[in-house]
Amino acid sequence: MIITIGNTKGGVGKSTLAVQLALGLALDGQRVWLVDGDRQGTSLGAITVRAESGRAPIAAAAYPDGATLRAQVTQQASAYDHVIIDAGGRDSTALRAALTVSDLMLVPFQPRSFDVWALSDVASLLREARSVRDVRALALLNAADPQGSDNEEASEALADIEGIELLPLRIGRRKAFASASGAGLHIDEYRPRDVNASTELSALKNHLVSILK
Repeated sequence: MIITIGNTKGGVGKSTLAVQLALGLALDGQRVWLVDGDRQGTSLGAITVRAESGRAPIAAAAYPDGATLRAQVTQQASAYDHVIIDAGGRDSTALRAALTVSDLMLVPFQPRSFDVWALSDVASLLREARSVRDVRALALLNAADPQGSDNEEASEALADIEGIELLPLRIGRRKAFASASGAGLHIDEYRPRDVNASTELSALKNHLVSILK
């Protein structure tokens, strides 16, 4: 399967999720290719740090240009069980290209007004992409607050946006995710172990795999 983790808004945690999902699938014994389509190169940097630390690396490449990303993914995807594409932070050629080759788009958003508003822009991009490929889009509430009404209000606002489904699970606001990814580690490899973070990520990974079987 080919999954794009993207959003037209930056700072929603897409690179962290891309790294964590790619490493989690690889640790399960799957052949995984992580494609970094963001000019910042955060995902590729994490995998480089992992390789330099002596940990088992995974295949990774950076294609911030949309035409190159589309061509390379089209040519090489069959060699892998899963391709995870990190794209976005803005409306880029890489994000648009990624949507035309993906089976699924995972759209992380945080429980903030600006994040919810940006989902309308994502929906517009999806409408264009679906003229080429029937890509399914799932919104994930990321960095969810431990309490308060913001989570529910953000989730309810998504109901007014067509073409994007809300995932029935959340990822909490946990420092361990960013710390692990910055060190090129999967959350299960990171110490001290955050059991809640590991449980949340495992649930997300398993859910995505199950709906795309």
